[in-house]
Amino acid sequence: MHYPRGVTSTIATPPLEPGELTPVAELAGALVDACAGAVRAPRAAIENCVIALLSGGHVMIEDVPGVGKTVLGKSLARAAGCEFSRLQCTADLLPADVTGVTVWDQNAATFLFRPGPVFANVVLVDEINRASPKTQSALLECMEEGQVTVDGETRVLPQPFMIIATQNPVEYEGTFPLPEAQLDRFAVRVAIGYPAPEDEAGMLLDLAGRDALEGVVAVADDAGIVAARRVVERVHTDPSLARYVVGLVGATRRDPRAELGASPRAGLALLRAAKARAVVDGRAYAVPEDVRALAQSVLGHRMILTPDARARGAQPGEVVADALASVPVPL
Repeated sequence: MHYPRGVTSTIATPPLEPGELTPVAELAGALVDACAGAVRAPRAAIENCVIALLSGGHVMIEDVPGVGKTVLGKSLARAAGCEFSRLQCTADLLPADVTGVTVWDQNAATFLFRPGPVFANVVLVDEINRASPKTQSALLECMEEGQVTVDGETRVLPQPFMIIATQNPVEYEGTFPLPEAQLDRFAVRVAIGYPAPEDEAGMLLDLAGRDALEGVVAVADDAGIVAARRVVERVHTDPSLARYVVGLVGATRRDPRAELGASPRAGLALLRAAKARAVVDGRAYAVPEDVRALAQSVLGHRMILTPDARARGAQPGEVVADALASVPVPL
């Protein structure tokens, strides 16, 4: 594997001071703990959701019904202390139900814009694959550019802005699979899975008489999340780490099982997530282990396998695993 040489950053950022890093690391830990109290999910899955929040990405929670996908999304929004809205996707949902609509106000004798659910900091899009392709496409602009264009007028969404989408991968009747362009806009995809028997028994006892979200309290606010994102942006990344990310995404594109490999947007999302993971671990610099720990969650959902590979039962995760095994790790 030969990396491109001479790659350096053109943007100079001041190094992080311990006094700047510690509060954000503590905030990340508090967010994870708050969510862990509401849903029995692997800590790594909750951390990946927090990493996406701190790195400015969006999350796809994909798992079977009843394991806590919606609870995880709602608990993260509540713990972050940001404005929250929920969008329940159905086949008859219209794009205007997502972005908002301009209506005639008879009293004011003028047209007024009524914002849709996306005008919030954290938007839970429940069962996203039950919305029609037309409605799904209403999320493309806001997820990538943080804005919405309605009736020729562009409106900027509040910051921070994050989409948390849930999806049921085992039920296909009445659903519309997300196109690759939309999947590529999700920074990470996480799965919760079934809890261990002892955890499930404890959950039954804890939640038999109360709502799972009762104990979740806000540990931040919108300004605090924006400030934390600025700290994450300043985490040091060595040029060799960027070359390593390029090597990984390049390996997925060259794999004969992949009809479509990971995009440059995927590489950018992976590096941003690695910087956020470094902050969660209390470091002012990202290391290859941050990239390796997140590669499956960031890259796996962005690839399309060839028909022959799918017929043989290949999975995108295998392509990512082989890329991690074949690309040399920088020292």
